[in-house]
Amino acid sequence: MAVRIRMKKMGRKHRPFFRICAMEIRAPRDGRVLEQLGTYDPLIPETDARAILNKERVKYWLGVGATPSDKVSVLIKKYGEAGTHLAAQQEALDRLAQQRRRPEPSQPMPRTPKEKKAETDAPSARRSDADEIRAQAIAAEEKE
Repeated sequence: MAVRIRMKKMGRKHRPFFRICAMEIRAPRDGRVLEQLGTYDPLIPETDARAILNKERVKYWLGVGATPSDKVSVLIKKYGEAGTHLAAQQEALDRLAQQRRRPEPSQPMPRTPKEKKAETDAPSARRSDADEIRAQAIAAEEKE
C-alpha cells in the first residue's frame, strides 16, 4: 500500500481550510484518511501561523515510506521536526494568541446614591396618561 501525505480540503466556498493527512495514493482528495497529521489555514493573517503539524507523526510516516505532495513537502521543510521557520512560527502563534485574549475587565466605578425627587414635583415624564388621570382623581378626592 503506497501512502502519500497530502492536503484534504475542508471548509466552505470562499473559506478554504485544509487538513494535512496520510492517505492511500489511490484515494480521492477528500477521501478516506489513514491519519490526520496537522492543519493548514491559508486565511490566517500571520503567514507563519498557518500550518500546524504533529511533528512526531510526520516523522513516523516519512520513516515508513510515505511521500509528501509538493505543497506538503514545503510545509514539512519549514515547520517539520528540523524546520527552518520554527522560531518564526512560535512567535506568530504567540501574537495570535495574544490578540485573541480578552482584555481584563476594569474595576467598576463606585456608585453614588441618587437623590430621590420629592413627590410634590411635576409629574414624571414617564407616566402614562392613565396614571396621570388616576393621580388627578386622587387629588380631587383629597380636596373634598
